[in-house]
Amino acid sequence: MTPPVPAAAEVEAGSFRDPRSRVLLRGDEVLRGLTADGLADYEAVESSTFFGELLDEGKVVGTSRLDDVPPDLAEWAAVLRHERIPFITYPYEWPFEMLRDAALLQLEVARRALAEGFITKDATSYNVQFDGTRPVFIDIGSFERLRSGEPWPGYRQFCELFLNPLVLQAVTGIDFHPWLRGSLDGIPPSALAPLIRGRHRLNRRLVVHVLLHARAERGYADADRERDVRGELRRAGFGPKVLDAQLENLERTVRSLRWRAQASEWSDYADRSHYTDDDLAAKDAFVGAAVEATKAATVLDLGANDGRFSKLALEHGASRAVAVDSDHLVVDRLYRHLRDTGEQRILPLVMDLADPSTGLGWRGRERRAFTDRVRPDLVLCLAVVHHLALTNTVPFELIVDLLADFGAPLVVEFPHRDDPMAERLLARKRAGLFDHYDRPQWEEALAARFDVVERAPSPSGRRTLYRCELRGG
Repeated sequence: MTPPVPAAAEVEAGSFRDPRSRVLLRGDEVLRGLTADGLADYEAVESSTFFGELLDEGKVVGTSRLDDVPPDLAEWAAVLRHERIPFITYPYEWPFEMLRDAALLQLEVARRALAEGFITKDATSYNVQFDGTRPVFIDIGSFERLRSGEPWPGYRQFCELFLNPLVLQAVTGIDFHPWLRGSLDGIPPSALAPLIRGRHRLNRRLVVHVLLHARAERGYADADRERDVRGELRRAGFGPKVLDAQLENLERTVRSLRWRAQASEWSDYADRSHYTDDDLAAKDAFVGAAVEATKAATVLDLGANDGRFSKLALEHGASRAVAVDSDHLVVDRLYRHLRDTGEQRILPLVMDLADPSTGLGWRGRERRAFTDRVRPDLVLCLAVVHHLALTNTVPFELIVDLLADFGAPLVVEFPHRDDPMAERLLARKRAGLFDHYDRPQWEEALAARFDVVERAPSPSGRRTLYRCELRGG
């Protein structure tokens, strides 16, 4: 029998900026092609102590070298195979604490590399991914030998894509997500500095990494002057000890940052007072049975709130869940709870379903849309439809189209017009404008893309749950 021909490798659209390596996708495999220079750097790093330790600790993505370069990848000097991260996510989808933990991992990796004569040549937050709640450094091509007298090449990127977004949220209370979605290069010091006011302008670390950095940015804007600065640093004896002190100072700065809302009490957190006990028990049973019936390994929980149904999915056989909610504080608290209890199977993300992550960057493909990255075995959409239909005025058929975009079976909940939450939202609307918000119209829209396998009215009769199969899926 003739063995199957391996599928052609596809270049990952977001990996083109490194001249020495490129990420390649082939089926479920994640590969990395290395040039001759890239291979020399990798072989040096592979023989180091710190790299093996980081691999063993799960802080760097699992990596091995293929014995032979596949014929279709013959242009590369060597090819690596990486462990696949279950879900690719981006910093503008992470809660504050998640971005903070990613920043601390980047600094830890850089400091441990520095101790053995290596450095990371960049420090973008896209170099970190999350396996559940565990941050993992993925850019193996970022390591290179330390050059005598050189500053940390990743300092500016670290500030713009880690530190400055955290400072923005912690000091001003302004959400960093829209800014990072608007600029993949992050937040420049010159844009952040005017927002640092009052007593914060006396904070020594913010003075160094934001205010003075902004002043230097204005003074050394052109590339020629930047080369002069590097020469000045070499002549001044800028070495590993100074670099490590800089990295340690950045680490202390990041650890000191706290989002004020994290310490506040929030009375609506996990509030389900609009459910009767019987309704909630019936909903739990329906969702659990749906997970078991579909044998779903991965579950996408839209409108996850405190993660109740993500956890329930795990109890009924799912191996992983992605918990999505638009409330930053809710997701931040969920992440901290999962991290602190050691639960690594749930990945919590901040996202407004009325404005989900789209394709961004070069040709709109460098950072892929959320619906292209997350392909679950089952979608849960509970206590969400009325918000999209009434708060965001999204027609039923468009809500169904979004749910179909994930290409998976669906459990969806529809609150009737007499449901307390739906009544509250309808009361704010002009009479007659939302007469179409009713169960028959919802079921008609749902039937255009899905086959309803099971339908269950709640014991109170105010909501209906549906288990559906994607039509043609």
